[in-house]
Amino acid sequence: MHCERTSAPEAAHDAAAEAYRAYRVLRGSVDGPAVAETDQIATEVPVALEYNGISHATVLASPADLEDFAYGFSLTEGVITRAADIYDLEISARPEGIVVQLEIASARLHALKQRRRNLAGRTGCGLCGIESLGEVRRELAPLARPAVPLTTQAVNAAVTQLQSRQPLRILTGASHAAAWADWEGRLDHVREDVGRHNALDKLIGHLLRNGLLDEPGIAAITSRASFEMVQKAAAAGLRALVAISAPTSYAIDVAEELNVMLAGFARNEGFTVYSHPEILDDTGTGRLP
Repeated sequence: MHCERTSAPEAAHDAAAEAYRAYRVLRGSVDGPAVAETDQIATEVPVALEYNGISHATVLASPADLEDFAYGFSLTEGVITRAADIYDLEISARPEGIVVQLEIASARLHALKQRRRNLAGRTGCGLCGIESLGEVRRELAPLARPAVPLTTQAVNAAVTQLQSRQPLRILTGASHAAAWADWEGRLDHVREDVGRHNALDKLIGHLLRNGLLDEPGIAAITSRASFEMVQKAAAAGLRALVAISAPTSYAIDVAEELNVMLAGFARNEGFTVYSHPEILDDTGTGRLP
């Protein structure tokens, strides 16, 4: 299939989707001509993060909500510990991509230099650029047990609401989403990106900037649950991570250690709990075993 962009090149720097001319071969049309049409394609651009003038990481991401992404990535990667550690942020488009320049507290810059990782991020990879096995895990304290148990109704409600809250996926079919719902299952915040790690970082950054990370909530993601997704959730203090697909073994192990309730295969008003079932109340019939 031949495909060409019909929008201006600079649109890649400020739009989450771009119009491309495509030629569709219809089902059952063995010898028939391809049908020309305009298709909306998810935009993917290199996004570089610089801290106090020092280049630190480059990822491929959707060029939307990049301020949220910068805050979330900085927190989940241990660059900052609170929103106030970022003094200034500037986003600039370059011919080859986007640069996010952050000015951070001198103490955090020193800590960053001590454990600096030059990442070469990819859309589906969260650990590219790590040089040794010792760098994979961050030292994080286990989360405190929530005072009030989570209900199955709340989990199902959050996942159900998420299905219709993904405009980029509906438009392009090529993005992931991460959403936050309160402990009652009311879904209030959603972020999308071509990369699942980026979507979660954008969500966490939004919550951090708005002072919501201290509130108990559910993080729902439209992907598998990898180790790093669990680690990011724990770094942000999110006590429940619910994925519509499967978890990995490492994700389950880390969730157990960090007191994160990890659930997978969340769909059709059902899900499977893989760690800390005691956080979940069985809708009034007693705690899960």
